[in-house]
Amino acid sequence: MKQHNFGAGPGILPQEVIQESANAVLNFNNSGLSILEISHRSKGYEAVMEEARSLVRELLNVPPTHEVLFLHGGASTQFAMVPWNLLKQKAGYIESGVWAQKAIHEAKMLGEVEIVASSSDKNFSYVPTNYQIPSDIDYLHVTSNNTIYGTQMKFFPATTVPLVCDMSSDIFSRPIDVSQFGLIYAGAQKNMGPAGATLVIVQKDLLGKTGRKINSMLDYNVHIKAESMYNTPPAFPVYVCMLTLQWLKKMGGVAAIEQKNIEKANLFYEALDRNPLFVGNVVKEDRSLMNACFNLKDPAMESRFLQTCEEDGIVGIKGHRLSGGFRASLYNALPIESVQKLIEVMNNFK
Repeated sequence: MKQHNFGAGPGILPQEVIQESANAVLNFNNSGLSILEISHRSKGYEAVMEEARSLVRELLNVPPTHEVLFLHGGASTQFAMVPWNLLKQKAGYIESGVWAQKAIHEAKMLGEVEIVASSSDKNFSYVPTNYQIPSDIDYLHVTSNNTIYGTQMKFFPATTVPLVCDMSSDIFSRPIDVSQFGLIYAGAQKNMGPAGATLVIVQKDLLGKTGRKINSMLDYNVHIKAESMYNTPPAFPVYVCMLTLQWLKKMGGVAAIEQKNIEKANLFYEALDRNPLFVGNVVKEDRSLMNACFNLKDPAMESRFLQTCEEDGIVGIKGHRLSGGFRASLYNALPIESVQKLIEVMNNFK
């Protein structure tokens, strides 16, 4: 039976990417070696890294002022790397969810942090707006999409200070103006590839100005000079990212995939609002195109609904342990047929 994968992360990947990755595990580029065992200093793998970085530049129209890196450690390591490299005295953070809170915690270890705005008062069910951005902060950190609570920033704040954004769960899902950001980071395991690789896009002239010595593995400049090969990179995850970005380019690029994502999200949310058994978790104007979070009005029926989903081949629908309920992740590779199947199951359950 076909499995409809709504998992929040690691998320669904295109089937052709999975197949090609499997082939490379057995025999990479007819080399007689697995992608898992070739040297990262070989010409074959250097070409993979260069192609992956080049595709990021092409698909997001990254300006020459910014560098593209593939690193280890997930977004959680970036919570620390950002302040290590950018925080001089004080940083500003928008507290819009758990991941923003974790980033705040890491930054506080290095300097002063000002919470510029927060939606914690209503359990992160909306995206903060209408806040004043202090002029004396070194950067403003935002989270574009909240996987746990299902909110998404539709517009990014205009600011005179560098804007830093955690885009882990909606990178490559919609066009962005990279020049608006001083730094973007994203764990790969939502829209880009498997867990293990992290994308960083950083404005080069922001670096090297904190006055502090930085450990080599935490220093963006070290990784820039080494072209993401300072140490052994996450070779296989970067290879799968490259294949996924090739697939995205073939699909028409970021603007084309955005239209498909809007179609999937609109289809699901319209069905959700019509169904008397279910209710959305967040204000409608901030609903995420990537992570649709919802509940049954009668929590006693949750286990029955999860069992029904499982029987119909729907997996990954259970909500995060902090928010409960259900979560349908609508990442780039999820076909609209899976959304239609989930709606059918919800209607039949009603």
